[in-house]
Amino acid sequence: MNPKQKLKALADARLGVIVPGAFNALSAKVIEDLGFEAIYVTGAGVTNMWLGMPDQGFMGLTDIADHTARIRDTVQVPLLVDADTGFGNAVNTYHTVRTLERAGADCIQLEDQVSPKRCGHFNGKDVIATSEMLGKIKAAVDARRDSATLIMARTDAAAVHGFEAALERAQAFEEAGADILFVEAVTTAEHVRALPQRLQAPQLMNMVIGGKTPIFNADELGALGFGFVLYANAALQGAVAGMQKCLTLLRDARQVQEDPGIVASFEERQRLVNKSFWDALEHNYR
Repeated sequence: MNPKQKLKALADARLGVIVPGAFNALSAKVIEDLGFEAIYVTGAGVTNMWLGMPDQGFMGLTDIADHTARIRDTVQVPLLVDADTGFGNAVNTYHTVRTLERAGADCIQLEDQVSPKRCGHFNGKDVIATSEMLGKIKAAVDARRDSATLIMARTDAAAVHGFEAALERAQAFEEAGADILFVEAVTTAEHVRALPQRLQAPQLMNMVIGGKTPIFNADELGALGFGFVLYANAALQGAVAGMQKCLTLLRDARQVQEDPGIVASFEERQRLVNKSFWDALEHNYR
């Protein structure tokens, strides 16, 4: 199966496949190397790690498209790509889907927040009219050149209008052509458990470390019927903690040895970036 077919099969199986987020090509390679079956190209991660800014609508289409293309060149597993609000109206969303599909996205996620959007687990969100979001979803469906490219529709309405309103939106999104549904930032375990019973399409559940949604084990979420369990920024938060630990040691001890509890080895770094492949190419072209 190609990556798009594999992703569709994973969604339909509804087994709670864990999807870690990647914020650059190397983080994507680490995720694939550890055996995960799909990768989420995280808008929050790109914004935090590339721009050094909070997830409040600062990332543009070119930013996420460039990262998607670099990640696509690095890994073989399916890519779910965060397209925020589509970067404009329905016509802009059409262009966004075309751009990200060319860059290598196998699934493109759109959300119904008012622009500029913000992290789904921040306060102060607002959402556009359901009718406007339906137009974006229809544009996204029409824009894709490969019918196997999946469209994931996210609603942030639970925080604004309540859980039932979010369900109504999600149902309408499916009717408009969304392949996967994503109800963001539900705040109770009861609502998490209710989602697979109330909505027909495959769903993604977002586990934000430190966020508003209670953390569930991925096996439990799979048993409930969720297709994907997203950890969009686990790698990012782990990387920050690792950098802080290593650099604190360097500041205080004035040196850092090759301690596997502190740093990856020099050899491991070269393995992850496939140095042997490039060395072989260099030899072949002499």
